[in-house]
Amino acid sequence: MSTTLQTSSETFQLAGRVFTSRLIVGTGKYRSFEEMKAAHIASGAEMVTVAVRRVPLDRSSESFLDHLAPNLTILPNTAGCYTAQEAIRTARLAREALQTDLIKLEVIGDQVTLFPDNEQTLEAARVLVREGFTVLPYFTDDLIMAKKLLDVGCTAVMPLAAPIGSGLGVQNPANLAIMREQLPDATIIVDAGVGTASDAAVAMELGADAVLMNTAIAEARNAEQMARAMRLAIEAGRLAYLAGRMPKRLYASASSPLTGIVR
Repeated sequence: MSTTLQTSSETFQLAGRVFTSRLIVGTGKYRSFEEMKAAHIASGAEMVTVAVRRVPLDRSSESFLDHLAPNLTILPNTAGCYTAQEAIRTARLAREALQTDLIKLEVIGDQVTLFPDNEQTLEAARVLVREGFTVLPYFTDDLIMAKKLLDVGCTAVMPLAAPIGSGLGVQNPANLAIMREQLPDATIIVDAGVGTASDAAVAMELGADAVLMNTAIAEARNAEQMARAMRLAIEAGRLAYLAGRMPKRLYASASSPLTGIVR
């Protein structure tokens, strides 16, 4: 195989589904359905997450569900749930209404920070995996919890970069790097906290398989332009990770070595 690395020829696989984009986008906070549609197209994303508890699944009234491109894979999420049982019920509802076994599992533990309750998340994951769901759990960037979630059968793990909607970017790069190193075969999707394109690139450079974001695009002054920037950042970060960065050094290293110099 050629040593030339092409991210465009790579595929990202999730539970037997094959994607060419490693960017997953959301549907909330957009100023209009038209803005959302334009941003989705510009992002190149092939998967979009939907908050089950915030949309009329019976289509009794107009919602963003009526404005999603037919080629997008819908990833329902249990946003707004604070207990394992609440999340389990929401996941079951999503499966019936949207005809998918995919579920982004969120169990929130604190109303101010929206940090996840890892213990309740693990409890819900056990049940949902047994019921045949493809579970993608959102949790703190904790290696031990990642291992536990994978051990109960989660298809991927989704550690946060920073609090939901904060736009702070990756706050604990060492945690994500360690997770990638210790779990080389796991699918790791960085979720929550990305604010701009450089944040997305950093997450991918640390070895994430994909990045999920919503607020960073939806609350940008120009959502369509930011979506395109995120698309390019994801591709650049992935290519940099595959290429392998140079080592960091405490002191300078001449770009033109002295060996072989004309004297």
